[in-house]
Amino acid sequence: MSVLEQFKLADFESASARIRSHIRQTPLLKAKTLFQNPLPNGQLFLKLENLQPTGSFKIRGAMNTLSILNEKEKKRGLITASGGNHGLAVAYAAFMAKVPSLIFLPTTTPKQKIDKLHSWGAKTSITGEVWDESNKAALQAAKKNKMTYVHPFADARVIQGQGTIALEVIKSVPELDTLVVAVGGGGLIAGVAAAAKSMKPNIQVIGVEPVGAPTHFKSRVAGKVIKLDKIDTQAGTLAPKKTETLNFELIQKHVDDLILVDDISMQKAAEWLWFEFGVAAELSGAASIAALSDKVFDTRAGNVCSIICGSGTDGIT
Repeated sequence: MSVLEQFKLADFESASARIRSHIRQTPLLKAKTLFQNPLPNGQLFLKLENLQPTGSFKIRGAMNTLSILNEKEKKRGLITASGGNHGLAVAYAAFMAKVPSLIFLPTTTPKQKIDKLHSWGAKTSITGEVWDESNKAALQAAKKNKMTYVHPFADARVIQGQGTIALEVIKSVPELDTLVVAVGGGGLIAGVAAAAKSMKPNIQVIGVEPVGAPTHFKSRVAGKVIKLDKIDTQAGTLAPKKTETLNFELIQKHVDDLILVDDISMQKAAEWLWFEFGVAAELSGAASIAALSDKVFDTRAGNVCSIICGSGTDGIT
């Protein structure tokens, strides 16, 4: 069976059933009575994944993975590398399972996320300037300490968990035309796009990356997975130098377009979310709004959902 065969509607529905009691079905806000409307000819909806227990959508993939692990795998403890959000989700999952967790983080990780990791009982190791370097160290530590490694984006269980967002959104707004999704490693958009297309094949799915970390954009242009020479963005959770083949293939198959926004646009989008709704989103959480505000793609003037994927104050301070 092809790896891509693991991403049918039934797989996402099973994941949804597994994680339902461990996550929040976050609000889908119909944006109206706005001072500044980035979508004046359509209707904007905001899926507020920043309101999950750990502050981002990542809890979905982590809890789905935990629910599938056997007892032996759990008892070894969980280990991963993260820009912050996936680490928090794995730490939360380990806390729920009452097992240890070890999270490797790049030096760019905000202190507030490190403090929050410790509050969930996780041990942390600040290693490397970018996620890729942290991940290399995490894989070595997982092998040495015989811990269970949970990949932040290139794991079918994680992708299935993230895709449950699309189920909630489309069931709430069946007439949805477009989903706009921030892209880091590609776990979120791979799951959301595959699930959305399985429910509504004609829906448009747009991915948004930072100008300073165009990992998927350049891979799509090249027709293969490529590794960036450098990262130049403050949106640390959207900044791997390289994706993996699984994510690349799912995105190639299901994502209609990949576009780039700069840090200034993400900053302004975060400020807009705070001004209009009192929503504190990190730069990555505001990336999808930045794409709408910059008007860099055709929204078809219909019903558009922007996934606010993570909370934080870096966009408003």
